[in-house]
Amino acid sequence: MQHLLATLALLAAATTAAADTPLLDKRWDLDGHQREDEYYPRAYKPVYLLPATHTDHLNLRPTSPSVGRSATEDQVLRHVEAKYQLSFKTKLAGDVFGSPLSLWGAYTQSSRWQVYNGAVSRPFRETNYEPELIAVLPLEQPLLGGTLRMASLSLNHQSNGRSLPLSRSWNRWIAGVAWERGEWTVELRPWWRLPENPADDDNPDIRDYVGRAELVLMRHWGDHAVHLQLRHSMRNNDRSRGSGQLEWAFPLRGALHGWLQVYSGFGESLVDYNLRQNKVGLGVTIAGWR
Repeated sequence: MQHLLATLALLAAATTAAADTPLLDKRWDLDGHQREDEYYPRAYKPVYLLPATHTDHLNLRPTSPSVGRSATEDQVLRHVEAKYQLSFKTKLAGDVFGSPLSLWGAYTQSSRWQVYNGAVSRPFRETNYEPELIAVLPLEQPLLGGTLRMASLSLNHQSNGRSLPLSRSWNRWIAGVAWERGEWTVELRPWWRLPENPADDDNPDIRDYVGRAELVLMRHWGDHAVHLQLRHSMRNNDRSRGSGQLEWAFPLRGALHGWLQVYSGFGESLVDYNLRQNKVGLGVTIAGWR
């Protein structure tokens, strides 16, 4: 626990110290000014704690079209639960092969905790684990009044570490480009799922729910930030599905900020990948929101 608290303190300090640096430069060292900081932990996705989230649709009996991966009995769940996320990254190497390319390692973990469900001993309902290996290429290309600042390619694994019938996982190559103009940042991230043996595939139709690409729009001003994440299956008719997530960071005290999260659509977690729900949560964040 002491090591975890120390890491979170470092992430918060790094976020505060770099507040005046352009967002993408700060996050990915695009100007190369932090080359001496290889292996230093930095925030990746937002680090937050939501003591209470509420969903309008409980997934009492998770399903999948794969054999042996659908629950046969209802779970005992409550609509209100806690959620938290830890996420960090570190630069593994800069100037790869003598080029501006840098290589990063990242890890994100998010948990949904039925802390108010005393009837079944307050279990952790779902935890998603997401390690990544990311290659980042700085760019400086004027576009639409702003600048195309970076391109990226990552190898991404996501799983929930559970046994059958609730096991869910997939592996992806994720490409990305990021555009920046003043307080605005836009990222486009399409992905390609690595094929699996059908007998081992926990969720063969996950792309038709979680999507095949996402668009992330961010605006940061002062101690406030708004993030909008949109995902879509890139298919028509009854396969046209996706999700939207809106997040707002607002100042409380020092590095501590409030965090409002609103989610609508499919794939809020891996076990819920094919469940449509609306979910809202309120809590605090200390790093990764800007």
